[in-house]
Amino acid sequence: MAGSNGKQKTVRDMILSLGLIGIAAAVVYFLGIPHDDHAPELKRVDYQVELETARRATGYPVAAPEGLPSTWKATSVRFQGENSDRWHLGFQVPGGQYVQIEQSTQKRALFLDDATQGASATKKTENIAGRTWTRYTGGRYDALVLEGTPGSTTVVAGTAPFGKLTQMAEALRMK
Repeated sequence: MAGSNGKQKTVRDMILSLGLIGIAAAVVYFLGIPHDDHAPELKRVDYQVELETARRATGYPVAAPEGLPSTWKATSVRFQGENSDRWHLGFQVPGGQYVQIEQSTQKRALFLDDATQGASATKKTENIAGRTWTRYTGGRYDALVLEGTPGSTTVVAGTAPFGKLTQMAEALRMK
């Protein structure tokens, strides 16, 4: 009988230890780890300097929107003259979705695969602000690709629905 008391004590000690570890883990989880379910606020960027630089440096009309609502927030801008005169301008739109403008003189097929994140052309075209755009659909991005621009390719793409992509395409001014 003397042996069974020692086993009971060992089991009891183990259960108490597990309980204390569980309590400590709960305290760390609730007090030590931030639980913010919201995405971080993205900063608005001013893209005018890069836009003017791109317009002076490229051999094609560089696209930028005019007249978008202030709720469309420019969040990223890049001009890479050494990389096929590549122009990028990205926006966060209401609802947290993303829309970008991409332009380049890179070989069209390679550029489209990258700019549309692998989206595929559909047979649907749209006349938006007097220009013909082809719809592309994909797993990550949907896109509108401007037709009839020899020497460069213009893409409006993103996670936003086609209505927002169309709104961006309507606002684009090519200079």
